[in-house]
Amino acid sequence: MSDTKSGFTIERRGLELRFRSVALASREWLTPDYVRVRLTGSDLAGFSSLGADDHMRLFFPAGPVDSVEELRMAPSREYTPLAWGEDWLDVEFAVHGDSGVAAPWAATAAIGSAIGVGGPRGSAVLTGTPGSWFLAGDETAIPAIRRFASVIPAGAPARILIETVDTDHEVEIAAPVEVEWVLRGSAPAGSALIAALEQLGAAQVVGDDPFVFIAAEQSVVRAGRALLERWSVEPAQAVVKGYWKRGEAEYHAPH
Repeated sequence: MSDTKSGFTIERRGLELRFRSVALASREWLTPDYVRVRLTGSDLAGFSSLGADDHMRLFFPAGPVDSVEELRMAPSREYTPLAWGEDWLDVEFAVHGDSGVAAPWAATAAIGSAIGVGGPRGSAVLTGTPGSWFLAGDETAIPAIRRFASVIPAGAPARILIETVDTDHEVEIAAPVEVEWVLRGSAPAGSALIAALEQLGAAQVVGDDPFVFIAAEQSVVRAGRALLERWSVEPAQAVVKGYWKRGEAEYHAPH
């Protein structure tokens, strides 16, 4: 690794925090348990998400609501905005079982069902140009990985690792390099990705001045931080976080 100054930074920027009332317009199953939904409504005018790793809070009512106040009281979870326009917003959900509130809603809510959107309240914005890219995560990180992959320059050194169950659960992702799927089978979520990260030695750094993004179940954080040390990557030049925590339905990914 070179000691020269990095060609990029990760800058924190605040956004206007707004609550929006929208409705489920459509759903598209990309794998047996991974679904993309489109939310629509005039409240989405002005929606913005500056960082690929942004989090917004979605509010899931159990049925019809009579007021915005009632919608605000519904159970909520954090998700990454995938794509949006003046009156629409696409979000992807990993649907594992029927527990919790978000997965069942994404899988079964009637078209037209109300949902609330809060935020994002802030963004971590990648400015400048990394010399190389390393993106890794599980299914919950796919939206962020999609957004990062879309800005990797053609020909730039890059690797993308994503953990999922098996080949039937691999999602098509537009990227300038082939996605490397890490299959866990019946093993605990995160275990296969952790093993893959631990096998990457110092000499296997993806390239000079890398931007590193690693997000999955909370247990991945230790292995991710150890990889930064082996690759001599400053924590300020990387994003390593747990997007969810086994056994905790309500877990806030660090911003």
